[in-house]
Amino acid sequence: MKAEIIAVGTELLLGQIVNSNAKYLSQELASLGIDVYFQSVVGDNMGRLCEAIQIASGRADVVIFTGGIGPTQDDLTKDALAAVLKRPLHIDRMAMDHVDRFFKDRGVPMTENNRRQALVIDGSTPLPNETGLAVGNAISEDGHFYIVLPGPPKEMKPMFELQAKPWILQHVLTDEMPIYSKMLKFAGIGESLLETKLLDLIEAQSDPTIAPYAKESEVTIRISTKANSELEAMSKLEGTEQEIRSRLAEHLYATEDVPIEKVIVDMMTEQGTTVSVAESCTGGLLMETITTIPGSATVFSGGIVTYSNAMKEKLLNVPHKLLEGEGAPGAVSEETAIVMAEQVRMIGDADYGLSITGVAGPAYSERKPVGLVYVALAIRDQETEVYELHLKGNRDTIRVRSAKTILYYLWRKLKQRESLGSQA
Repeated sequence: MKAEIIAVGTELLLGQIVNSNAKYLSQELASLGIDVYFQSVVGDNMGRLCEAIQIASGRADVVIFTGGIGPTQDDLTKDALAAVLKRPLHIDRMAMDHVDRFFKDRGVPMTENNRRQALVIDGSTPLPNETGLAVGNAISEDGHFYIVLPGPPKEMKPMFELQAKPWILQHVLTDEMPIYSKMLKFAGIGESLLETKLLDLIEAQSDPTIAPYAKESEVTIRISTKANSELEAMSKLEGTEQEIRSRLAEHLYATEDVPIEKVIVDMMTEQGTTVSVAESCTGGLLMETITTIPGSATVFSGGIVTYSNAMKEKLLNVPHKLLEGEGAPGAVSEETAIVMAEQVRMIGDADYGLSITGVAGPAYSERKPVGLVYVALAIRDQETEVYELHLKGNRDTIRVRSAKTILYYLWRKLKQRESLGSQA
């Protein structure tokens, strides 16, 4: 069973809003065993919308629309679908009552154009809108299935879950098996190297399938299979997962879709350990990354941002001779990174101290190139570790990769500690 998602709205084409609906619907349809082969975005134009519907009908069994069902004249989704199917539109009585009540309850006069939100296609199933006004539609025609949903996610998601999904289960799915997936999250390795290590598995894949996805300093692998039950699916996925684990154990930090900072906070909470942070070129990004995680207050002692050399000296006791003068290694150096990590660990009386100092760009600093970054990890009663990074990308990319890299090294230490604890 093949599906296409058509997002309707000129604002999507102009980049004024992000099409987050497609991601949600693709995941939901996959869980039902319906493969999304295509995603389209169409502006508020009757001709182009009709053309998109005709194209989708020629290559997909299920076509789902989001957007274009509001009260204005450029909300054309239902009009276009009705035109392609050669069916008239009519006002649904229950949907119209819902719109009437909305305005009466607020003591606001209803303008005539709001009647458009109660339109449905003849022969379709109206999909009530629990959180908004525009009614949705579901209709089957010549072996094809069309579902019309509102654009705002706060309306679209409840309508899909409460109205569209039951309709799909009743009218669309017969013997389709659902897709089950497992997420494997990796850090400290790029997508290309990860793919190289798994290339033979990827090239030979059939069932389960292996799909890598990358974002800044993290890579996700989704392994998927179709099965009659979750128990059967997990049994089919186990062999592939174990093979991937054996090759990438030092980088696999989670088997669910969570960021590495969430795993770190959970591990530190369980271990009863704490961390403090000193940052230069990242300007507090590392601290923000950690503290966005609920519960981080129990493990995060605090942090210091020291951009200037004077602040590094004053707040972190970095010796002047390291920062300036003939032969000084400078602020962007492993020596400075080490002192920053050790000092902030002691100031915060933490088990771990993290530091970042480098050149995020756009220009050279201390005659050192953009992307040269040093990160250090100070550990109570252990020798401090420091790493030299040569990062590519713009300023924001370098800052994010710097923060994620030092978190990866912290995760490795926590994992070692966890392993030693289990052996004790």
